[in-house]
Amino acid sequence: MSVHMNMKRLIVLSGLILGFVTFTAICQAQPSQTQQQPTSKGELKFDSETHDFGKIPQGKPVTVEFKFTNGGSEPLKINDVVPTCGCTIADFTKTDVKPGGTGLVKLTFNAAVASTFNKGITVKSNSEKTPVKMLYIKGEVVSSSSDPKK
Repeated sequence: MSVHMNMKRLIVLSGLILGFVTFTAICQAQPSQTQQQPTSKGELKFDSETHDFGKIPQGKPVTVEFKFTNGGSEPLKINDVVPTCGCTIADFTKTDVKPGGTGLVKLTFNAAVASTFNKGITVKSNSEKTPVKMLYIKGEVVSSSSDPKK
């Protein structure tokens, strides 16, 4: 009788493990609702997505503001602005932008090293159509020692 009880326990335990593994696999295969769709019908539209600073002097940070409009039917929220390196600092409109309203993404580039640069900045929002946008800044940092006036 003891063998019969052990067999029943083994079958029940195997069923529970199989059920748990199946449930876990199904949950991982289906992304959560927040991963499938952003939460707004706001639409992120920038006036321009690239800015060329041209030649800039070394050691003098430069700033540009990218203006955007909410072209959607619901409020737009910028969730984050992520530069590709520590040489760029980002600031942005942190309040919801109403449909038809405007906001800014302000980027400051630290011109510490004399060289050409081309940097990408990722803008993340709650927009369904454009949840991620890329902005670009480029130019050339010119060494002050190469200044022809000196």
